[in-house]
Amino acid sequence: MLDLAVAVADPPVTSSQYRYVETHAWWLGTFGLHHYLSEQRLRQWVPAHPDRDWVLERELTGAHTWLTGSAAAARDEGFDLSALVPTGRFRAPHGEFDATARDELAHRELGRCTPGRRPPRGNWQSPTLQFFQRLPRDPATLLDRLRADNPGSWFSPFTAAVTALRTGLVPAELRGALYRALTGLPGVSVAEHVYNIDGQDCLALVHEAGRTRTELMIDPVHGQFAGERDTLRADSRSGLRSGTVISTTAVRVAVVDRAGARP
Repeated sequence: MLDLAVAVADPPVTSSQYRYVETHAWWLGTFGLHHYLSEQRLRQWVPAHPDRDWVLERELTGAHTWLTGSAAAARDEGFDLSALVPTGRFRAPHGEFDATARDELAHRELGRCTPGRRPPRGNWQSPTLQFFQRLPRDPATLLDRLRADNPGSWFSPFTAAVTALRTGLVPAELRGALYRALTGLPGVSVAEHVYNIDGQDCLALVHEAGRTRTELMIDPVHGQFAGERDTLRADSRSGLRSGTVISTTAVRVAVVDRAGARP
């Protein structure tokens, strides 16, 4: 495990305020034989009291990069991303948007969950605030926990940590422990001056494993998760070439006074 020193801090949040998490992403999609990256923006407002309504806003910008095939050919075959990805503004206590989306998705405004419902316990695949509270803060113990809970190659310890961190809600003490723990995994190195898609200069934990190179980007000032980038290390069977970026994001975390406000 490397002696990684990253300053971590969280801005104070009063009882009436919200944590604001914005994700700017280019994510991989497939349509028939076509592969593309689509630009999306997600904005989430998390209340200081998590049993109140969380608000999620999801936007498709309409921008695409075609990695295989073409936009014209995909349109001729009926491609319509808006029919595949729900957009609009959604509400749900504890951020359980999927659970309330089934009956009201067509209205683009999600109703409330059942009053008094207990907060979800969560896990590495679906991390929650309650799950973060249960995790150890000692890096060595946390590394053991990551390995024990995520023994597979598809959902590996590194993948599990990134899944938790991309929520933007991991508290400072746990973030610092996670960063340190990840340096104890094979194939992980530290890189400086790695830029996310919004141009932010970041520290990165780089994981070289299997067919993918993953860069976990960290804001060096407050130790916030600042984005990620996945790049193929080998040609894929679907025709994507080694060196192709298949996912890239920038994440920004702030505090605002009301749901819907932006910093």
